[in-house]
Amino acid sequence: MATQPPKKTEYVLGSEPTELVRLDRQAAWLEPATRLLLAQAGIAPGMRVLDVGTGLGHVARLAGELVGPTGTVIGIDRSSQAISVARQRTEVAGASRVSFIEGDVSVWRSPEPFDAIVGRLVLFHLPDRVLAVRQLLENLRPGGLFVALDFDAGVVRSEPSVPIVAEVGDWIERAFAAAGAWPRVGARLAPILGQAGLAGVKTVGIQGYAQPGDPFAPAFLSGLVRSLSDSITRHGIATAEQIGADSLEQRIGDALRDADAVLLPPTLVGAWGRRTPQA
Repeated sequence: MATQPPKKTEYVLGSEPTELVRLDRQAAWLEPATRLLLAQAGIAPGMRVLDVGTGLGHVARLAGELVGPTGTVIGIDRSSQAISVARQRTEVAGASRVSFIEGDVSVWRSPEPFDAIVGRLVLFHLPDRVLAVRQLLENLRPGGLFVALDFDAGVVRSEPSVPIVAEVGDWIERAFAAAGAWPRVGARLAPILGQAGLAGVKTVGIQGYAQPGDPFAPAFLSGLVRSLSDSITRHGIATAEQIGADSLEQRIGDALRDADAVLLPPTLVGAWGRRTPQA
C-alpha cells in the first residue's frame, strides 16, 4: 500500500441511522483510551476547548468532564444532522458547559482563541493534513495545546490468524484508501504536527484486545464493512456476494471462537504539541 493516499478524498461512512449506531458503539469502545490520552496530553480544569469534527459530541462531552465547571467546550461539525443529535444528547446529560455549532473548520474562525483544540478521527479523512492543522491553529492561542487522536489500522490482526479477519481487514483498508482516507495516519501524527509548526510534540498509542467470544470484535468489523459496502463494491475490492453482509458478523464471530483467537483492532494514537508564536 502507498505511504500516502491520493489527495482527493470522499467521506464514505455516511450518516444513516445504522451508521450513527455504529459510531455510538465505536465511541463507547474508544472512551477509556480517549480519556487517558486527553488527560495525558494536558486537557485540564478551566480550559476553553474546541472539539473539531465533533460528530455526535462524544469527545466534546468527555472533554467537558475534564475541564470541569470552570471550563467550556465547543464542538464543531459540518453535519447538521450530527450537530442536532449532539445538542439533544448534551441537553439531556445536563452538560451546560458543552455547546455545538455547525460549520466548516477549514474556514470557521473564533472571535476568541482557545486554550486547546482536540480532534478524534479527523485527519484520517483529510487530503492535506499539515495544511488542515495549520488552519486549525488560527483558532488556538500562542502556547495553546493541540491534540490529534487517530487510528493506526496497520496493526489490525487476529492471534492466531483467522482468514476471514485478514480478508475483511484488507477490504476495509483498501476501501478507505480508495476514497483517499489514510487508515494508518495514526502512525504519522507526530511528524504531521511537527511539520505544521507545533513544538514539543509527543505521541503514544493505546492498543485494545478483544478476547475470543467478545461480541465487540465481529460487530466492529462487520459494521465497518456495512458502512463501506458501496465503496468496496464500487472499487472492485469485493462483490456483494463475497461480503455476504447479512451473515458477516456471525461468520466472523464463529471463526474467532473456533480458533480461540484474539482480535487486535486499530490502535488509537494520540499526538499533541504547543502552538509557537510562528505557527
